[in-house]
Amino acid sequence: MYFSDVIGLHDVKKHLIHSVQQGLVPHARIFYGPEGVGKLPLAIAYARYLNCAHPGAEDACGECPSCHKFDKLAHPDLHFVFPVVKSKVSDEYLPQWREFLSQSHYFNLNQWLSFIKAENAQGIIYAKESDEIIRKLNLKVYEAPYKIMIVWLPEKMHDACANKLLKMIEEPPEHTVFLLVSEDSENVLQTIWSRCQPLHIRAIENHEMVSALQQQYSLTQTDAATCAHIARGSFTKAIELINSSEETRYFFDLFVKMMRTSVSGNIKSIKETATELAGIGREMQKSFLLYALRMFREYFVSNLRESALVYLNDAELQFGERFSPYINERNIEAFAAEFALAHRQIEQNGNARIIFLDLCLKVTVLFRK
Repeated sequence: MYFSDVIGLHDVKKHLIHSVQQGLVPHARIFYGPEGVGKLPLAIAYARYLNCAHPGAEDACGECPSCHKFDKLAHPDLHFVFPVVKSKVSDEYLPQWREFLSQSHYFNLNQWLSFIKAENAQGIIYAKESDEIIRKLNLKVYEAPYKIMIVWLPEKMHDACANKLLKMIEEPPEHTVFLLVSEDSENVLQTIWSRCQPLHIRAIENHEMVSALQQQYSLTQTDAATCAHIARGSFTKAIELINSSEETRYFFDLFVKMMRTSVSGNIKSIKETATELAGIGREMQKSFLLYALRMFREYFVSNLRESALVYLNDAELQFGERFSPYINERNIEAFAAEFALAHRQIEQNGNARIIFLDLCLKVTVLFRK
């Protein structure tokens, strides 16, 4: 990945390039911001530029031995850490990781876990990963100016792993650079965060998103603008919309079913819906709850008749014509609180069947407010 592969964010790219040219290379950076805006490809492009033998004014040269090795993500001084399953370490999934990155530069955790067939398992950076990181970084730099460790989603790091890395991140070996890439900065261990130089990566500019969608997917100006509006600066979301994401359609169908059964108050149907939700796997459950929270926000705002502030696809809009009046100032805060609570309980490995049955019953009560 090169800087030219990263959509928009021109000021961020200029800042990173200028810092390298000035010899200002922090030993630890954390790229943070919303999902799908290009933080990981930006970190990889920055790593490439750091180790390029002939860096240009705007990007790495693409011709030197280092760049050729980065093309395959197989540079001996480039290391990755990312959430995995089955209590393994990242290196055991490295072939799949390289294959996955070669297919797409913009993706989310669910897509990665689906690619490695994680099923119901949650992606975690396990405690024993710290030993691998320390071992690798204590080795001498093999051939490049910098040994670089890219940690994708440090918020998924087990506390034991994070605590063991504190000294390494604060005082890494010479010519070592940590690049952390976070989508949930509030859940990054504070002692890790305080040892890194933070760099906020904002949502992709709308005109840059529209241009990229037209070029990469041959969309019309109108279709690209509509997609960019709904995606709200996330290229990952835009790709899902274009591909009519199975996951998005599935979440929408589940949401409709949950709302309809809760409105009906039919206990048998409510139990069946709760059982279905309990069986889809924890990562999917968390994503569904976040999707539902977004739907409540959109349907509440749609009551204001401000279409520019509503981010819904055609199916969601059509359902909202009759559903949105049910989401109003009397219950919107309670809906948000209950679904956020369920998300935390699922994340803490609570009993999914009990959580979703309780949630469906609470939704039934809230609709009657």
